[in-house]
Amino acid sequence: MSAPSAQSTLPAAAPAPEPVRGGGPTAAELLDFALRTAADPEIVSSLPLDPEGRTWIRLDGPGGSEAWLIGWPPGAGTGWHDHAESRGAFATARGRLTEHSLAVRLPAEGWQSLELAPGLDRSRSLGAGTGRAFGEHHVHEVLNESKAEHAVSVHAYYPPLPLIRRYSRSGPVLSLEHVERPADWQ
Repeated sequence: MSAPSAQSTLPAAAPAPEPVRGGGPTAAELLDFALRTAADPEIVSSLPLDPEGRTWIRLDGPGGSEAWLIGWPPGAGTGWHDHAESRGAFATARGRLTEHSLAVRLPAEGWQSLELAPGLDRSRSLGAGTGRAFGEHHVHEVLNESKAEHAVSVHAYYPPLPLIRRYSRSGPVLSLEHVERPADWQ
């Protein structure tokens, strides 16, 4: 994430029940939390929107997860990245987001550049009230392709993000550019 215009912590809407197993919330439980929180107009409207860059507020996620409410000005995007060993989910609260992802599990370490096989690209459009869950090492980019409308979304990760790996992409070649640690975005 780039430097926020505003940052604070808000409680989540109607907390999800704590998972009974010891491994934290599942990706499906994170998605349920993201969808319920995205449907809460009070939480969504609490996010200050900036026409120049993304904004975010930290939320209390279920079962020790990390959660964020994120504002996306027109044309904003994340670039290609993953969430390391964290599983996650996100839901669109307002506007529409596009996710481009790769249908392949990349090695967690030991590479700087990979040539991707054909047919690995996936794309989906997520309007208000929709979301998606994903597993560990999920590589994607998220974009607000609107030319005029802000989008707002809720994201949740478990375990809390240990790092984010940022990639560049040129055709089929995916290259590791840098690694962000929690101190870079909190």
